[in-house]
Amino acid sequence: MSAADDLKPLLAARDQINEILVGKLAEVHLSLVSVLAGGHLLLEDLPGVGKTTLAHALAASLDLGFGRVQFTSDLLPADLVGVSVFDPNARRFDFHSGPIFTQLLLADEINRGTPKLQSALLEAMAEGQVTVDGVSHTLPKPFIVIATQNPIEQSGTFALPESQLDRFLLSMSLGYPDATAEKMLLGARERRQAIAELKPKLSAEQLMALRGKAENLHASAAAIEYAYALISSTRSDKRVRIGLSPRAGIGLLRAAKAHALLAARTHVLPEDLQAVFVAVARHRLVLAADASGDGASISRDLLAHVPIP
Repeated sequence: MSAADDLKPLLAARDQINEILVGKLAEVHLSLVSVLAGGHLLLEDLPGVGKTTLAHALAASLDLGFGRVQFTSDLLPADLVGVSVFDPNARRFDFHSGPIFTQLLLADEINRGTPKLQSALLEAMAEGQVTVDGVSHTLPKPFIVIATQNPIEQSGTFALPESQLDRFLLSMSLGYPDATAEKMLLGARERRQAIAELKPKLSAEQLMALRGKAENLHASAAAIEYAYALISSTRSDKRVRIGLSPRAGIGLLRAAKAHALLAARTHVLPEDLQAVFVAVARHRLVLAADASGDGASISRDLLAHVPIP
């Protein structure tokens, strides 16, 4: 079977999701890049623009176990990861797993959770496991977190620490649909019903196999040089107080390989790095106090000015 044949189920999943999330072709494509690269995805936007719909449609189309947790200020780490309960008959503690034990977790309004809750989620995102009472419990594979974040100026939010933001491979904003797409939404059937009728287009095993193919794609010395130039540009720009880390550079290359695989290529081209750079960088940049613009606009500006080697 050719590489193009291997991709057919994933591309069918993409087409199916596009039928639900109308007018967001680029955003759906990037979400699949994140999943294919084995990364977590941060959606930063106002409520009601389709963030939850995207997560539901991804889980249904990729045949992944799905869990949703609404983050609030009174949610405890045990509510997320689980708790050990003493069994008096067996005279032992039994672990009762929490909702994090799933393949695709929607962490809704993640920045309403307290720092303790964020710490519990950080271990899961970084290590693929949780630790309760000194015992580590492995999470299912694949394990993907799609987190939604409200604007920080809204009430009841906590700013995510840089260490946690760095664990999200990609970040993006869905934004409002254009006029044509929104009119289609207004005239379409209810999204919840449409999602319930979605059929899986590939299995978790097929997804993991495609991840392996993406990871093994070739990146030439020139592609690596270009990736380094993009990363390095964030560290020398006066508008940026803290630039991208080496982990971000590794993530940039992983995402570019996934993007190349979705295009049925066997190697990374400059356009693959360009296609994912803003999504990799926008949430990681710590800007200077007098910087104008945000992480996304500065990332786009850097991308436009860094020459291809």
